[in-house]
Amino acid sequence: MYLEEADLDRLDQWSRARGWTKSQAIRAAVRALTRSTASKDSLFAASGMIDGLPRDVSERFDAYLAATFVAEGAVPYRATSTKRRQRPR
Repeated sequence: MYLEEADLDRLDQWSRARGWTKSQAIRAAVRALTRSTASKDSLFAASGMIDGLPRDVSERFDAYLAATFVAEGAVPYRATSTKRRQRPR
């Protein structure tokens, strides 16, 4: 494959910034460009859409999710009395 010098420089900078090889970047680009837009698996179709994720995110997904997910605490509630209040007459 032959690239113009400017394109090769941009590819080198882009891949180095992400910790990828140029070959990995080119394979990802080819897959993205040739991927069917009518994919039956929308989650699979979304793969590769987010830049800057850790390189091991697929292997350690649960750990990253646990580190970033903040569950809301239990909602405090008042115990209600089973006796009905009588209104003054």
